Amino acid sequence: MSKYIIHQSGPLRGEVEISGSKNAVLPILAATLLVDELCEIYYVPRLLDVEVMCDILRSVGKIVETDWEAHTIRVIPGERTGSEVPHELVKRMRASIFVMGPLLVKTGYANISLPGGCSIGNRPIDLHNKGLRTLGAKIMSDGGRVEASAIYGLKGALVYLDFPSVGATENIMMAATLARGVTTIENAAEEPEIVDLANFLNKMGAKIKGAGTDTIKIEGVERLHGAKHTVIPDRIETGTFMVAAAITRGDLLIKNCVPDHVRPVIAKLIECGAIVNDEVDGLRVRGDINNLVATDIKTLPYPGFPTDMQAVFMALLTTVDGTSGVIETVFENRFMHASELSRMGANIRVEGRKAVVPGNKHKLVGASVIATDLRAGAALVLAGLVAKGTTELHEAQHIERGYENFPEKLNALGAKIERFED
Repeated sequence: MSKYIIHQSGPLRGEVEISGSKNAVLPILAATLLVDELCEIYYVPRLLDVEVMCDILRSVGKIVETDWEAHTIRVIPGERTGSEVPHELVKRMRASIFVMGPLLVKTGYANISLPGGCSIGNRPIDLHNKGLRTLGAKIMSDGGRVEASAIYGLKGALVYLDFPSVGATENIMMAATLARGVTTIENAAEEPEIVDLANFLNKMGAKIKGAGTDTIKIEGVERLHGAKHTVIPDRIETGTFMVAAAITRGDLLIKNCVPDHVRPVIAKLIECGAIVNDEVDGLRVRGDINNLVATDIKTLPYPGFPTDMQAVFMALLTTVDGTSGVIETVFENRFMHASELSRMGANIRVEGRKAVVPGNKHKLVGASVIATDLRAGAALVLAGLVAKGTTELHEAQHIERGYENFPEKLNALGAKIERFED
């Protein structure tokens, strides 16, 4: 485990380059299980979750070569593809469930533990199971493990998702690429990461249409082939640095980002009084021009305000004039950071899925706090940058699951963060 010592810093200024998307690269790596040829993935961030996914691929027979300096991963076929993933790997990461669909359709069998990850709420895999069952899989769940079989292969069908789950959409889409016939996913998730995965699968020879809308059609093919692909920039990291500019009343140029992927964040920052300009080299965010004021946010599936930005934006709202409201509709247990921010003087009141956030830019003070999950950790780092005194953030390894070189990037902009093994 690691901890960060965060000292009160001045306004962040300068340029920062966004890394490849964690939430895009993980299912893309899982999709390499669908082929027996070389795949090369570029612009891969070096993150703990990515390293776990590489280990999962190795555990089922793939040869995985990583070149972190070049941000490149090569996945090479081994002698055979196994069907069972070790529990010690699965328990470390929620995204390990992505290998179930590819393993099932490729080998006819998948045996995987129920996945771990951040404790941000109830995230059952019911929709994954329901979708795969609709395609003809037999699934049994017992003792914390899931066994799925499709001895005679999968068959295309109409799959309706009760909730537009990103993970379920991706798992079903991957499995459907090699199923017989046509699969239609209705009420599908529309996130940019879905589009990126579909683009990679189509490069491999899949026939997918409609990714990025609520209806995706996949025409099954007999086989897929290797492909090369560059991962999209991370929209949550983009949003985090946008908020970093605002909370420190700084001026940042955020390079290698896709503005269309963060429109809800841009809109809410503008409501608060920040200046956001779409420039040739990236997004420029200024929090040093206007007095920042309160606003309300409500998390929703894409293209709504992302749940992964809720904690970070709440940190900003503790520093503005006025009282804000935050409604979390995606995960029921995603306010654990509120109590940690309150240790720093924020005085946030949580009522079910709603939080009331009084703002005052002078009231945050350094404290000893815990990163309860990935995005909560990032929120506490940003709060620590503007809190009076020093903040000691424990279990910072959560942050390193999803942000590449986070302290180093912030320090290059004027922050004062030290990292220690705890």
